[in-house]
Amino acid sequence: MIINTFVFRKSDRMWVALCLENGFVGQGATKAAAAARLKEAIASFDDVACHEDVYQAPISLRELHEFLTLDAARPTAASYELRAVYA
Repeated sequence: MIINTFVFRKSDRMWVALCLENGFVGQGATKAAAAARLKEAIASFDDVACHEDVYQAPISLRELHEFLTLDAARPTAASYELRAVYA
């Protein structure tokens, strides 16, 4: 079983989870729902036998910064949660 690291942020009324290892995202009304959708995305991608021509790599710091500040009009002091997840 592989451990992935998820980052969660609130976007309007939904939670968005981002996997740092592959850049996949999941969305849900709760953190648990967002994590479940992200786990489903990872599992369905892993089930596909032929995906060697699909780019999959850890996200860059620039991409992480963009994810965390996407809806912010100005810099935020919000806290974020990192969670190690078996996916």
